[in-house]
Amino acid sequence: MLRATFIAAIAGLAVVPLARAEVAVDVALVLAVDVSRSMSHEEMRIQRRGYAAAISSPEVLRAIAQGPRGRIAVTLFEWAGDHHAREIVGWTMIETRADAEAVAAKLLSAYSQGERRTSISGGIDHAVGLLETMPYAAQRRVIDVSGDGPNNQGLPVTVARDAAVRKGITINGLPLMTEGGYGTIFNIPDLDEYYRRCVIGGPGAFMIPVDDWDQFAEAVRRKLVLEIGGLMPPGVPDADARVMPAQFDFQPPYDCLVGEKIWRERGW
Repeated sequence: MLRATFIAAIAGLAVVPLARAEVAVDVALVLAVDVSRSMSHEEMRIQRRGYAAAISSPEVLRAIAQGPRGRIAVTLFEWAGDHHAREIVGWTMIETRADAEAVAAKLLSAYSQGERRTSISGGIDHAVGLLETMPYAAQRRVIDVSGDGPNNQGLPVTVARDAAVRKGITINGLPLMTEGGYGTIFNIPDLDEYYRRCVIGGPGAFMIPVDDWDQFAEAVRRKLVLEIGGLMPPGVPDADARVMPAQFDFQPPYDCLVGEKIWRERGW
């Protein structure tokens, strides 16, 4: 084995560690969850409960089972400024109900911690790093970003998005069009449009806006089903799913630096 690795290396070939090639999954999914201080403690608890309920739901388990391999890999971290990325669930394969319930239990075992600033770009960059070092071979690689405000720190979000897309990664969005929390003065009323134009991208990218926290768990469930199997949940009309695909040609232009400008204009 060592001799084969050495020969491949000197021949200039890419060497893939055995651990990464041992298990193939249908999709590798990074869940990047906003915990910036614009989120209240209750909102962060709703997020944890919503992801736990969605991941262990019958619809998501059915979507996993219908894939060619019948298993996915998932990891979840919480992000805020580009200095903060806290792993909650490390890379885990979900193939059975027990696997999904174990992930859900981990999500519910601790509380989220709010941190300063909002760096969607930092979250995307961290997610890309996780995908590039994951211990699985995946047909598709997806980053799922949720958040309640625009990027206001770190690299411009479009720079991080475009770098990820060039690597064949899809970025989907879950913009939280909710009211309340501590930092709403930095939020924007058209966050869904911001996500559509500035955040999501790559093959088949889409987003599902959330208008009220009561919708959160259902929106996450719909989103996971789409990402895993490309299917709509049973009994949910397309018109109610509020799925918006990525677009690449917009008129008029959209200001993807709006969050940074709001931060500066308000004297921060």
